[in-house]
Amino acid sequence: MDNNDILIRLRYALEIKNSEMAEIFKLGGEEVSVPEVVRILKKSDDEEENDSQIKLTNSMLNSFLNGFIIYKRGRQEPKPGQTNTPEPTIENYSNINNILLKKIKIALSLTTEDMIDVFKKAGLNVSKGELGAFLRKEGHKNYKVCLDNFARNFLKGLTIKYRG
Repeated sequence: MDNNDILIRLRYALEIKNSEMAEIFKLGGEEVSVPEVVRILKKSDDEEENDSQIKLTNSMLNSFLNGFIIYKRGRQEPKPGQTNTPEPTIENYSNINNILLKKIKIALSLTTEDMIDVFKKAGLNVSKGELGAFLRKEGHKNYKVCLDNFARNFLKGLTIKYRG
């Protein structure tokens, strides 16, 4: 799954309008206009039409996910004495799905049980331990890379949960 496909599926699952998408990008620190959102979400099978599609970079997807957290939960003010910890970023292709799961979990205030239920709605049984391994920090001894089939099923389960 590429970044554009992830965004298309997420938008469909949560019924996000194009204007809201542009606002979410802006909250995440990325200036994207509504016509650009349309070009990002454009799905084309034809190579000639592919020129008009904007490829979503890892940093753009990361900005969208950060903006989505702010859009859903509001901007978090740092507590006194608390240092700013850097947010996990999408550095390489292998951890995109892990970051996606973490940030959607935060944005939608999902518990572990909620996430397991979302996976079940898509027909995939995921244990608490396996889900915990996906949500761990990269480099942790129990960290596990989330493969495309898990991310795809998670987005499918979100679609079933929020769209019926």
